[in-house]
Amino acid sequence: MKNIFILIFTLTMVSSQAQIMVSYSDGNQKLEGIVEVPKKKVANGNAVLLLPAWMGIDNNAKENASELAKLGYLTFVADIYGIDKRPSNPSEAGKIAGYFKSNIKEYQKRIQLALDELIKQGANPDKIAVIGYCFGGTGAIEAARTNMKVKGIVSFHGGLGRDATRTIDPISVKILVLHGADDFYVPEAEVKAFQNEMRTAKADWQMNYYANSVHAFTHKDAGNDNSKGTAYNEKAAKRSWQAMKDFFDEIFK
Repeated sequence: MKNIFILIFTLTMVSSQAQIMVSYSDGNQKLEGIVEVPKKKVANGNAVLLLPAWMGIDNNAKENASELAKLGYLTFVADIYGIDKRPSNPSEAGKIAGYFKSNIKEYQKRIQLALDELIKQGANPDKIAVIGYCFGGTGAIEAARTNMKVKGIVSFHGGLGRDATRTIDPISVKILVLHGADDFYVPEAEVKAFQNEMRTAKADWQMNYYANSVHAFTHKDAGNDNSKGTAYNEKAAKRSWQAMKDFFDEIFK
Protein backbone atom coordinates (compact mmCIF):
# COMPACT_ATOMS: atom_id res chain seq x y z
CA MET A 1 0.00 0.00 0.00
CA LYS A 2 2.82 2.40 0.85
CA ASN A 3 4.46 1.80 -2.53
CA ILE A 4 1.16 2.46 -4.33
CA PHE A 5 0.74 5.77 -2.47
CA ILE A 6 4.27 6.85 -3.42
CA LEU A 7 3.63 5.94 -7.05
CA ILE A 8 0.39 7.95 -7.20
CA PHE A 9 2.04 10.96 -5.54
CA THR A 10 4.96 10.83 -7.97
CA LEU A 11 2.70 10.66 -11.02
CA THR A 12 0.69 13.63 -9.79
CA MET A 13 3.82 15.74 -9.42
CA VAL A 14 5.21 14.73 -12.81
CA SER A 15 1.97 15.47 -14.68
CA SER A 16 1.74 19.08 -13.49
CA GLN A 17 3.63 22.28 -14.15
CA ALA A 18 5.22 24.18 -11.31
CA GLN A 19 4.84 27.90 -10.68
CA ILE A 20 8.05 29.17 -9.12
CA MET A 21 8.56 32.61 -7.58
CA VAL A 22 11.57 34.39 -9.04
CA SER A 23 13.25 37.40 -7.42
CA TYR A 24 14.88 40.11 -9.52
CA SER A 25 15.21 43.87 -9.19
CA ASP A 26 15.14 47.31 -10.72
CA GLY A 27 17.86 49.11 -8.81
CA ASN A 28 16.76 49.10 -5.17
CA GLN A 29 13.22 48.03 -6.04
CA LYS A 30 12.74 44.32 -5.41
CA LEU A 31 10.55 42.52 -7.90
CA GLU A 32 9.09 39.02 -7.77
CA GLY A 33 7.62 37.36 -10.83
CA ILE A 34 6.43 33.84 -11.53
CA VAL A 35 8.01 31.38 -13.93
CA GLU A 36 6.07 28.34 -15.06
CA VAL A 37 8.09 25.57 -16.65
CA PRO A 38 6.05 23.11 -18.72
CA LYS A 39 6.55 19.39 -18.35
CA LYS A 40 7.15 19.20 -22.09
CA LYS A 41 8.38 22.33 -23.88
CA VAL A 42 7.51 23.14 -27.47
CA ALA A 43 10.31 22.99 -30.02
CA ASN A 44 13.02 25.66 -30.15
CA GLY A 45 12.46 26.89 -26.60
CA ASN A 46 9.50 29.13 -27.49
CA ALA A 47 8.45 31.24 -24.51
CA VAL A 48 5.91 33.84 -23.42
CA LEU A 49 6.25 36.92 -21.25
CA LEU A 50 2.90 37.68 -19.60
CA LEU A 51 2.12 41.23 -18.44
CA PRO A 52 -0.73 41.22 -15.91
CA ALA A 53 -3.62 43.65 -15.53
CA TRP A 54 -3.62 46.64 -13.19
CA MET A 55 -4.04 44.60 -9.99
CA GLY A 56 -0.65 43.02 -10.66
CA ILE A 57 -0.02 39.27 -10.48
CA ASP A 58 -3.61 38.13 -9.97
CA ASN A 59 -5.42 34.80 -10.35
CA ASN A 60 -6.14 35.55 -13.99
CA ALA A 61 -2.44 35.94 -14.74
CA LYS A 62 -1.56 32.76 -12.85
CA GLU A 63 -4.27 30.72 -14.59
CA ASN A 64 -3.23 31.93 -18.02
CA ALA A 65 0.40 31.15 -17.24
CA SER A 66 -0.66 27.59 -16.40
CA GLU A 67 -2.64 27.31 -19.65
CA LEU A 68 0.36 28.52 -21.64
CA ALA A 69 2.57 25.98 -19.87
CA LYS A 70 0.11 23.24 -20.82
CA LEU A 71 0.66 24.30 -24.42
CA GLY A 72 4.39 23.83 -23.86
CA TYR A 73 5.50 27.45 -23.48
CA LEU A 74 7.98 28.49 -20.82
CA THR A 75 6.11 31.42 -19.27
CA PHE A 76 7.13 34.31 -17.04
CA VAL A 77 4.59 36.56 -15.31
CA ALA A 78 6.18 39.98 -14.86
CA ASP A 79 6.10 41.99 -11.65
CA ILE A 80 5.74 45.58 -12.83
CA TYR A 81 5.07 47.21 -9.46
CA GLY A 82 7.41 45.58 -6.90
CA ILE A 83 6.87 43.28 -3.95
CA ASP A 84 6.06 46.11 -1.54
CA LYS A 85 3.84 48.05 -3.95
CA ARG A 86 1.10 45.57 -4.75
CA PRO A 87 -2.31 47.29 -4.85
CA SER A 88 -5.01 45.94 -2.51
CA ASN A 89 -7.99 47.54 -4.27
CA PRO A 90 -8.93 49.10 -7.63
CA SER A 91 -8.33 52.63 -6.35
CA GLU A 92 -4.71 51.83 -5.48
CA ALA A 93 -4.32 49.92 -8.75
CA GLY A 94 -5.56 52.90 -10.73
CA LYS A 95 -3.01 55.19 -9.11
CA ILE A 96 0.02 52.97 -9.58
CA ALA A 97 -0.95 51.90 -13.10
CA GLY A 98 -1.57 55.56 -13.91
CA TYR A 99 1.92 56.40 -12.69
CA PHE A 100 3.51 53.94 -15.12
CA LYS A 101 1.32 55.13 -17.99
CA SER A 102 2.45 58.70 -17.28
CA ASN A 103 6.07 57.61 -16.88
CA ILE A 104 6.15 55.30 -19.86
CA LYS A 105 9.91 54.81 -19.96
CA GLU A 106 9.78 53.32 -16.45
CA TYR A 107 7.07 50.93 -17.63
CA GLN A 108 9.16 49.99 -20.65
CA LYS A 109 12.16 49.39 -18.40
CA ARG A 110 10.19 47.03 -16.11
CA ILE A 111 8.99 45.09 -19.14
CA GLN A 112 12.54 44.77 -20.48
CA LEU A 113 13.78 43.57 -17.07
CA ALA A 114 11.09 40.89 -17.06
CA LEU A 115 12.05 39.89 -20.60
CA ASP A 116 15.67 39.59 -19.50
CA GLU A 117 14.58 37.42 -16.57
CA LEU A 118 12.60 35.12 -18.86
CA ILE A 119 15.75 34.56 -20.92
CA LYS A 120 17.70 33.80 -17.72
CA GLN A 121 15.09 31.14 -16.96
CA GLY A 122 15.94 29.33 -20.18
CA ALA A 123 13.92 30.98 -22.94
CA ASN A 124 15.35 31.12 -26.43
CA PRO A 125 15.92 34.90 -26.89
CA ASP A 126 14.90 34.58 -30.53
CA LYS A 127 11.62 32.79 -29.76
CA ILE A 128 9.63 34.95 -27.34
CA ALA A 129 6.16 36.48 -27.50
CA VAL A 130 4.74 39.13 -25.16
CA ILE A 131 1.10 39.08 -24.15
CA GLY A 132 -0.75 41.40 -21.80
CA TYR A 133 -4.16 42.01 -20.27
CA CYS A 134 -5.75 45.47 -19.79
CA PHE A 135 -2.89 47.52 -18.28
CA GLY A 136 -0.61 44.68 -19.35
CA GLY A 137 -2.07 44.91 -22.85
CA THR A 138 -0.94 48.53 -22.87
CA GLY A 139 2.50 47.29 -21.87
CA ALA A 140 2.53 44.75 -24.67
CA ILE A 141 1.88 47.53 -27.18
CA GLU A 142 4.73 49.51 -25.60
CA ALA A 143 7.02 46.53 -26.15
CA ALA A 144 6.13 46.81 -29.84
CA ARG A 145 6.60 50.58 -29.94
CA THR A 146 10.12 50.20 -28.61
CA ASN A 147 10.86 47.20 -30.84
CA MET A 148 11.86 44.89 -28.03
CA LYS A 149 13.51 41.79 -29.42
CA VAL A 150 10.47 39.50 -29.55
CA LYS A 151 8.62 37.60 -32.27
CA GLY A 152 5.14 38.87 -31.56
CA ILE A 153 2.87 40.98 -29.37
CA VAL A 154 -0.66 40.14 -28.19
CA SER A 155 -2.83 42.69 -26.38
CA PHE A 156 -6.02 41.46 -24.70
CA HIS A 157 -8.42 44.40 -24.12
CA GLY A 158 -5.47 46.73 -23.58
CA GLY A 159 -5.29 50.49 -23.72
CA LEU A 160 -4.04 51.74 -27.09
CA GLY A 161 -3.34 55.41 -26.38
CA ARG A 162 -0.04 57.20 -26.67
CA ASP A 163 1.23 60.71 -26.10
CA ALA A 164 0.68 62.45 -29.44
CA THR A 165 4.03 64.22 -29.08
CA ARG A 166 5.93 60.92 -29.19
CA THR A 167 7.74 60.08 -32.40
CA ILE A 168 6.29 57.17 -34.35
CA ASP A 169 9.16 54.87 -35.22
CA PRO A 170 8.98 51.91 -37.59
CA ILE A 171 7.73 48.74 -35.85
CA SER A 172 9.22 45.43 -36.90
CA VAL A 173 7.46 43.03 -34.50
CA LYS A 174 4.12 41.46 -35.44
CA ILE A 175 1.11 42.65 -33.43
CA LEU A 176 -2.28 41.14 -32.59
CA VAL A 177 -4.85 43.29 -30.78
CA LEU A 178 -7.89 41.54 -29.28
CA HIS A 179 -10.53 44.14 -28.52
CA GLY A 180 -14.04 44.31 -27.11
CA ALA A 181 -16.35 45.87 -29.70
CA ASP A 182 -18.23 47.72 -26.94
CA ASP A 183 -15.23 48.74 -24.82
CA PHE A 184 -16.00 52.36 -23.92
CA TYR A 185 -12.83 52.63 -21.79
CA VAL A 186 -10.95 52.70 -25.10
CA PRO A 187 -12.84 55.34 -27.12
CA GLU A 188 -13.16 55.14 -30.88
CA ALA A 189 -10.83 58.11 -31.31
CA GLU A 190 -8.10 56.20 -29.46
CA VAL A 191 -8.68 53.13 -31.63
CA LYS A 192 -8.46 55.17 -34.85
CA ALA A 193 -5.33 56.97 -33.64
CA PHE A 194 -3.73 53.60 -32.87
CA GLN A 195 -4.60 52.20 -36.28
CA ASN A 196 -3.16 55.27 -37.98
CA GLU A 197 -0.05 54.91 -35.82
CA MET A 198 0.34 51.30 -37.00
CA ARG A 199 0.05 52.42 -40.61
CA THR A 200 2.61 55.16 -40.12
CA ALA A 201 4.94 52.69 -38.38
CA LYS A 202 4.45 50.26 -41.29
CA ALA A 203 3.69 47.55 -38.74
CA ASP A 204 2.42 44.05 -39.45
CA TRP A 205 -0.69 44.26 -37.28
CA GLN A 206 -4.10 42.68 -36.83
CA MET A 207 -7.09 43.76 -34.75
CA ASN A 208 -9.98 41.48 -33.81
CA TYR A 209 -13.24 42.85 -32.45
CA TYR A 210 -15.50 40.71 -30.25
CA ALA A 211 -19.24 41.36 -30.20
CA ASN A 212 -21.06 42.24 -26.97
CA SER A 213 -17.70 42.56 -25.20
CA VAL A 214 -16.38 45.34 -23.01
CA HIS A 215 -13.15 45.84 -21.08
CA ALA A 216 -11.66 42.81 -19.24
CA PHE A 217 -13.73 40.32 -21.25
CA THR A 218 -11.27 37.50 -20.42
CA HIS A 219 -11.44 38.03 -16.63
CA LYS A 220 -13.79 35.54 -14.98
CA ASP A 221 -14.07 37.71 -11.86
CA ALA A 222 -15.24 40.80 -13.81
CA GLY A 223 -18.94 39.96 -13.49
CA ASN A 224 -21.36 39.91 -16.41
CA ASP A 225 -22.85 43.42 -16.48
CA ASN A 226 -21.55 45.19 -19.57
CA SER A 227 -23.00 48.50 -18.39
CA LYS A 228 -20.28 48.65 -15.72
CA GLY A 229 -17.60 48.78 -18.39
CA THR A 230 -15.85 45.57 -17.34
CA ALA A 231 -17.43 42.15 -17.74
CA TYR A 232 -16.48 38.57 -18.57
CA ASN A 233 -17.59 37.16 -21.92
CA GLU A 234 -16.93 33.46 -22.23
CA LYS A 235 -17.32 33.32 -26.01
CA ALA A 236 -14.97 36.27 -26.55
CA ALA A 237 -12.48 34.83 -24.07
CA LYS A 238 -12.37 31.50 -25.92
CA ARG A 239 -12.22 33.09 -29.35
CA SER A 240 -9.43 35.48 -28.37
CA TRP A 241 -7.40 32.67 -26.79
CA GLN A 242 -7.72 30.67 -30.02
CA ALA A 243 -6.67 33.74 -32.01
CA MET A 244 -3.58 34.01 -29.84
CA LYS A 245 -2.72 30.34 -30.43
CA ASP A 246 -3.13 30.74 -34.19
CA PHE A 247 -0.89 33.82 -34.05
CA PHE A 248 1.73 31.84 -32.14
CA ASP A 249 1.61 29.12 -34.79
CA GLU A 250 2.43 31.80 -37.36
CA ILE A 251 5.22 33.66 -35.56
CA PHE A 252 6.94 30.58 -34.14
CA LYS A 253 6.79 28.38 -37.24
